[in-house]
Amino acid sequence: MAALAVALAVLTPMSPAAADTSSWQHVPVPAELRPQTGLNEAVATGQDRAWAVGADAVGREAPGFPLVLRWDGTAWHRQSLPGVRWQGELLSVAATSPSAVWAVGKDAAGGARLLRFDGTAWSESRPPAGTTLTRVFAGGGETWLTGTRDGAQVLLRRDGRGWQDMPVPPGAVYGLHVKAADDVWAAGSSESGATVSHWDGKEWQQTIVHGFPRAGVGSVLAVSPTEVWAGGSGGFIGGPPGRPIPPLLVRFDGKEWSRVTLPTNFGGITSLAPNASGGLGWVAVANSLKWGPPGSSPPLVPGPDFLAWDGQAFAEHSEPAVAGEGDSSMFRLASVPGTSTVWSVGRAAGPGGTFAPRVLRFG
Repeated sequence: MAALAVALAVLTPMSPAAADTSSWQHVPVPAELRPQTGLNEAVATGQDRAWAVGADAVGREAPGFPLVLRWDGTAWHRQSLPGVRWQGELLSVAATSPSAVWAVGKDAAGGARLLRFDGTAWSESRPPAGTTLTRVFAGGGETWLTGTRDGAQVLLRRDGRGWQDMPVPPGAVYGLHVKAADDVWAAGSSESGATVSHWDGKEWQQTIVHGFPRAGVGSVLAVSPTEVWAGGSGGFIGGPPGRPIPPLLVRFDGKEWSRVTLPTNFGGITSLAPNASGGLGWVAVANSLKWGPPGSSPPLVPGPDFLAWDGQAFAEHSEPAVAGEGDSSMFRLASVPGTSTVWSVGRAAGPGGTFAPRVLRFG
């Protein structure tokens, strides 16, 4: 949406010191990565410590190579991965501390891969046997994995010695917010609609938060027992192929879930991020569109890519235009703990039908 949202303006990437902290800024990645590089997820443990993972050279040397980038407070650098000689992709990254960072991925044969950073170097770790891994989540000193085994979804928890299988709520799980071993929230879907489930250390309690066909939530942010947010897509019935789908944001007040009105009509919420105090700070919306003025042609116009929540209302933000590139196809947010700084990573349309890594920063 950025190219249309800001017309034909061209934004030259600014240095961190010169960046406007009141808007989203494009932050360059190492030049040798372009094109055909995609970033899937990021995590930050401080202003000078952030990680982003994905795949490099996808298509040119199919299926590409696992990629880890490190932010040192000034610039992004590609990280060495000693002993990692397989081709494939890193899908997700999470950290419990600067010296305990985990990344999951898959190799060219579809096999699960698990990497760990110990504060000094990255190394391979043995993945759970027979399991295909999809994402890793961390919080409250806990580390959890999502994946599949024999066609069924699995959840695994790090118990100090290895990975322990945990009960799985009904339906599909797309995202977790881990607050403690006995306080985990899961975002997902079922045949009945979008679901949010809560683990209290003994069992899952699941709620249908939006009972509409094909609805689902993939991100969940638990602020307190009386404030939980979840975002995804609202689903649809019928209509022509390619019909836009509305975004879905729901909120729990300790008693019930309710749908939150958004200043955009179509798209999908891909990520939620906390503010400095742990409350909801940001909502990322991919493929955001909204209705134009009556009688306008086309009837839909670009909507906001990011929504900033101040506790009362949303402020709309668009990603900046980047010279020689198009819009982002995905936004994955990562807040810097205790600050107002937020990262967004993904991939954008590149020159000549290629794609390029996209890193944005607010604050």
